[in-house]
Amino acid sequence: MNIQPKPTLSFWQIWNMSFGFLGIQYGFGLQQANLSPIFRILGAEESKLAVLWLAGPITGLLIQPIIGALSDGTWNRFGRRKPYFVIGAITGSIAVMLMPYSPYLWMAVGLFWVLDASMNTAMEPYRALVGDKLNDKQRTLGFSVQTFMIAGGQILAGLMPTLMLWIGISAAEKTGEVPDIVKYAFVIGVVAMLATVMWTALTTEEYPPDDLERFRAEQAAHGGILGKILHALKEIWDAVVDMPSVLRRIWWVKLFTWYGMPMMWQYLGLSIARHSFNAPTPESPGFNEGASKVGIAYFFMNISTVTMSFLIPSIVRRIGTRMTYGLFLATGGIGFISMQFSESVYWVYAGMILVGIGWSAIITIPFIMTTAVVSPLRVGVYMGLLNAFICIPQIIEMVTIGSYYESLLGGDPRNAIALAGICLILGAIACAFIPKDAEVGITTEDVLEAETKDTATERS
Repeated sequence: MNIQPKPTLSFWQIWNMSFGFLGIQYGFGLQQANLSPIFRILGAEESKLAVLWLAGPITGLLIQPIIGALSDGTWNRFGRRKPYFVIGAITGSIAVMLMPYSPYLWMAVGLFWVLDASMNTAMEPYRALVGDKLNDKQRTLGFSVQTFMIAGGQILAGLMPTLMLWIGISAAEKTGEVPDIVKYAFVIGVVAMLATVMWTALTTEEYPPDDLERFRAEQAAHGGILGKILHALKEIWDAVVDMPSVLRRIWWVKLFTWYGMPMMWQYLGLSIARHSFNAPTPESPGFNEGASKVGIAYFFMNISTVTMSFLIPSIVRRIGTRMTYGLFLATGGIGFISMQFSESVYWVYAGMILVGIGWSAIITIPFIMTTAVVSPLRVGVYMGLLNAFICIPQIIEMVTIGSYYESLLGGDPRNAIALAGICLILGAIACAFIPKDAEVGITTEDVLEAETKDTATERS
């Protein structure tokens, strides 16, 4: 096939192409900061919260690879990737609009499944679109703009309920009803998701396959959608059998890390409300204001993560990839555990700066290690396995924590945060057993690429 070189894009073409990341990540950020308080307000018990979050890892495990394969084999008058991320954004925005107005818990949970499936439908083709458009010379600039959009969307979503408070929107507790500060944040989310994604769709042109006839023939040879799925399953099985030892050891790091990390999204807001605002239940005065402060906590975490993104390469040069991975995970674990030492919300913010350091390694170093040790011809399938390494531990956590939340954790969300810290430290210890094959040089471009390609998977 005669592959044509990709043209050089202007800064604003790259900006327009990346703009949709802002809205999609705003959607992810809304659910992470507000989902557990919404579930509690609608009557969910704290011990059963985790299982209500199952939509994230299950849709990430199933939908991302399927949608990715389908978009790879699509070309029509609307493009290759656009139909998927536009449909995902539209259905996701509907779920965002309706979720805070849900009168029943089962309805909010159902909308969460729709939202997460939609976000995964949008995100996988969107990442592929950006890869389709960038040439090698513009990769660093492109990944930098994307990192800015991803962090910006997360930060805006987290801060929005607090901004609503500052401009006078009520956070008053009404039994069984989501507060106005959250409702308005979700309404803004609808506008952000639709506006940014549609802007990208209208201002960005996709490149057709270089040899369209051959492309059609190859897709037909796979036997349609079912054939593609069966072919992908065979590829996955072969990859598991041939898996490099580095990935087998990374699995153990991921198991500990991703058993612990979901507890942050599930319980941090409730922990702040209980211990910093003396509001243990949705009926307690100050519960909504306290739960909204989790967005500020995520703000400090995201700022720390972005800052560390530019420091990782120099640290790796000094102490190595495995040591950097372990050190950062341990730092994040200490950040979680330190929240036990004070009830001040400012202490939580300080701890989240340390968590952001750990998060910067979680979303970059495993991706970079994997691409360094596997054949370029099989990178796609091993990225899929890396996605499974993230989703499976989350599913295990979500179906097991309810069995010991009241007993081992004393029914206290702050103890769940401490357990997340212990899990990260165990993950740091497991880094010591990763083979030396994983010792690779890391550039700023590598880190930015990993953040843009791996962040949506990690947040699913």
